[in-house]
Amino acid sequence: MRPEAGKQEHGTTGRTGHISRTGRISRISRTERIPMTRAAVFDVDGTLTDTNHLHVTTWWEAFRQAGHQVPMHAVHRAVGLGAEDLVEHLLGPDRDRSGDAAISAAHKTLYGTYSDRLPALPDAGRLLRTLAARGWTVVLATSAGGAELTALRRAIDADDAVTAVAGAEDTEEGKPAPDPVRHALELAGAPADRSVFVGDTVWDMKAGTRAGVTCVGLLCGGIPRADLLDAGASALYADPADLLAHLDDSPLGGGAA
Repeated sequence: MRPEAGKQEHGTTGRTGHISRTGRISRISRTERIPMTRAAVFDVDGTLTDTNHLHVTTWWEAFRQAGHQVPMHAVHRAVGLGAEDLVEHLLGPDRDRSGDAAISAAHKTLYGTYSDRLPALPDAGRLLRTLAARGWTVVLATSAGGAELTALRRAIDADDAVTAVAGAEDTEEGKPAPDPVRHALELAGAPADRSVFVGDTVWDMKAGTRAGVTCVGLLCGGIPRADLLDAGASALYADPADLLAHLDDSPLGGGAA
C-alpha cells in the first residue's frame, strides 16, 4: 500500500499589523493562518532523465582509458556522486591522484557525445508542471552543471515549471551531504518539514534525510528498493509516470497550499 499523503500545514503569524487600502493598520490574529511555501526538489539523472546507464558506460570507459579496471556494477552504485567523490569512492584514498582530472575529463567528453539525444523518463516534464500548478515550488538539485545540465533541462523540457536549480557549482559538498538539498530549500524559500525530495539513488535518499525532508525514491535509476528504503525513502515508485499516476496518495499529494 502506498503511504497516505499527510495533511497540508500552514504557518501562523505573531500578532502584528499590515496597512490596508484605506491606510489603516489592521491586526492579524496569532491564530490566523497564512500559506507557507512548500518545495518539491528533484534529482535529475536517473530520476527525470534515463541517463544513469550512459554514465555507467562512459565512466567505465574513462577508467579503462586510464588503466583502471572498475566493474560496471560498482560504477552503477556510485552514480549520483559528484565526479571527485565518485573517483574517490571507486579507486580509494590511496590511489595516485595525479590522474583524477584526466579521468573526469574523459568521462565528460564521452558523456557529451550523447548530449543532443538524452532521453527524459516518461511524464517527467508533465509531473513537474502538475506540481507547479498545484502550488509546489519545483527546484532541481543535481551534481550536473554547465553544458551537461543544459542538455538535461532541454531533454526534460519543463523549464516553465522549474523555479530554480541547485547545480554542482553551488555547494562545496555534494550528495550524500545534505548541502545540495538544503541549498535547494533556500532557493525555494521553503522549510524542510514542508518539502519533499525525489531521487533514485542511495546518495539522494541520504542527502534528503540529512536535510530533514521527506524522501521519495524512484526505481528507474536501477537501484534496488531495499537499498532506497534503508537509506531513508518513505515511498517508492517505478518512475515519474508512476508517481504522477499516484500523486494524490503520495507525499506530494494535495492541492495548492
